This record gives sequence, C-alpha cells and structure tokens, in this order.
Amino acid sequence: MDTLYRFIVFLHVGSAVFSIGPFIILIPIVKKLRAADVNVQQAYIDIIRFSVRLVKHAGHVLVGSGVLLIAMGPWTWKTPWIIATLIVMFGSIFFLARAYTPTLRVFLEPKQNQHALVKKLSWSSWLYLILLMIMLWFMVAKPALW
Repeated sequence: MDTLYRFIVFLHVGSAVFSIGPFIILIPIVKKLRAADVNVQQAYIDIIRFSVRLVKHAGHVLVGSGVLLIAMGPWTWKTPWIIATLIVMFGSIFFLARAYTPTLRVFLEPKQNQHALVKKLSWSSWLYLILLMIMLWFMVAKPALW
C-alpha cells in the first residue's frame, strides 16, 4: 500500500504541474495575441484552447488523485487546508468555465474589440494562475487555518 500511495502522490503532483504550467506559458502568448495578424492570432487561439483543455483534464486527475490521497492518507475531509483548497477549487472551476471559451469563441468575429478581449484573457490568465498558486500553497504548506 505504501508504494501505491507514493504513486498516487506522484500522479497528484504531476497533475498539479500540468494544471499550472500551461498558464505560465499563456501569459506571453496572450500578450503576443494583441499585435498578431489574423493567421497568427488563430494559431495563438489554438494554443490557448489546447492549454485550457490540458488544464481541465489534468484537473480531473488532480481531483481524483486528491480524493484517493485523502481516503488512503492521514487527513480527513474536515482538515482546514483541505476545506480551503476545495473552496478555492470549486470557485476556480466555475471561473475557468466562463473565462476562456466564451471569449475565444468571439475573438475572431468581425467588429469585436480585440484589445478588450486580449485584456480579458490576460486578466483571466493571471487570476486563474493566482487561484492555482493559492491551492498549491494549501497543499504544500498544509496551514492550520482554524
């Protein structure tokens, strides 16, 4: 069981990396989106869509492995850092669902204010990255919040 638990920890950490990493890459890509021509914009949008999809799937592994770690490990669902992580996680799920797909869907449509859309994508990337880092801090530091 110790080997299985360690493997699940490895999955959990790896999925955390795949949940955070793409957003670090998205920040410069979103900046370049502002000045790019239409063909290059489409390529950048495809990268953003792929990154969001990767983060969603990595999030599934992250949540599943987290549930297994709680079930197999020394912590309970009532542990303060786990409750805080879940609160931030549920908020970030709703945020991620509304932050990228609707904006990307209308980006290349005529008469769209692309500058405002790029600003929204940039803001969304930074905010989501901050939410992910907060969750990462909860999982690593395991603070006694109450």
